[in-house]
Amino acid sequence: MNSENFQIGIVVSRFNEEISNRLLDGASTYLQNSSDFIADISVRWVPGAFEIPFACQEVIDKTQVDAIIALGSVVKGGTPHFDFVAGECIRGIQAVSLSTKTPISLGVLTTNTYEQALERSDSNYVDHDGSSGDKGTSAAEAAITMIRLVRSLTD
Repeated sequence: MNSENFQIGIVVSRFNEEISNRLLDGASTYLQNSSDFIADISVRWVPGAFEIPFACQEVIDKTQVDAIIALGSVVKGGTPHFDFVAGECIRGIQAVSLSTKTPISLGVLTTNTYEQALERSDSNYVDHDGSSGDKGTSAAEAAITMIRLVRSLTD
């Protein structure tokens, strides 16, 4: 079989580390167990979700990657901190992706409760619509899809 080769950077937030580890496990398992592509994975940890866009920019600028998978969890609390961190993280990721023309898959959970984040990072969880609740795997699948899209436009 003629397998595709992908260079994947994963940027992971240490904040809510239990959730981040579960997301990373889902993404890594999907990437390592595929039979139709080979993924070379590099993982970089950052303190929190706010730092993810900068780390994505640095990984893209200083390494060879086909895509980045951004993973983390921002849980709403009793202060407006959630709104600022979640919004700026997502805006920053989008800005880096567009300015570098590099796919960045969004696996940063924004939930109302820690329990919701646990559900969405669980490989056994199924959403109400029947889809997988494992957002780490979903983010990895999206990254591969976007790499293939980009490659199809340049072939």
